[in-house]
Amino acid sequence: MEPDSTPVHRRDTIERAHLRDPRDASHVMYRYETAGPMAALVQRTWIPVWSVPPGQEAAQRVLQYPVCLVVVTPDYARFYGVVSGLSTTTLTGEGWAAGVMLTPAAGALVAGGPVSAHTDRSVDVAEVLGDDGTRLAARVRAAMAGDPHSPDAHAAARAAYADALRRFLPVDEEGLLVDRLVALVESRPDLTRVDQLCARTGLSERALQRLASRRLGLSPKWLVQRRRLQEAAERLRDRTTTAAQVAADLGYADQPHLTRDFARVTGMTPGEFAARYAP
Repeated sequence: MEPDSTPVHRRDTIERAHLRDPRDASHVMYRYETAGPMAALVQRTWIPVWSVPPGQEAAQRVLQYPVCLVVVTPDYARFYGVVSGLSTTTLTGEGWAAGVMLTPAAGALVAGGPVSAHTDRSVDVAEVLGDDGTRLAARVRAAMAGDPHSPDAHAAARAAYADALRRFLPVDEEGLLVDRLVALVESRPDLTRVDQLCARTGLSERALQRLASRRLGLSPKWLVQRRRLQEAAERLRDRTTTAAQVAADLGYADQPHLTRDFARVTGMTPGEFAARYAP
């Protein structure tokens, strides 16, 4: 069965979340946006195919979005909660992965309960999807077993995901609410305090905290901090700006505040990051 989506195929697109070293030629990244009914559950499918010379490693660092992931590789199939810090995956040898980025609403539906239990950890996909998870892993591996660069292989992997996840439709009302919350934070960089989010959503601070914990495994404050760090990383890649200007544009009290937040999560100062990751 074909998935209810129309792929938008892009190669080697560096998203603001992926802190990819511009000198890193270890892999090709294929991404497919989701359309149609399945877009309520899956934002996109991403398929990296890598080849790393013997004895070498290629570390991939991500400031993850506030969503859960499902990832199938030849060796494992896992459901991932959000990594609250910096997510690091080290590539070696040759391989591939076929993963989906769920919507904010979908994590708790797939997990079968609050996703707070999965923050900073992963479980075998069969623990959350049961036999459907086992079938999903088998279908994706069969699809990718030939040429992992093939569009036909990608379409078959995406179809396997659609069949495994379609049973979670339609999204519940609370799920739609958390989708709106995340979209609000992503689209309004002027919202930098939890009380502002309360005013925009009509929720009390306690209700907002509970919603974010159940559906995202995180706090509303984390949502704001993560968006600002992602934007800071994106802007620091452009050598035409300065850390001081980035701090001012993103509403930090001053440049040292940005530096502390950025270094705490990435392990690098803004200056060190720009020197390493700017093209």
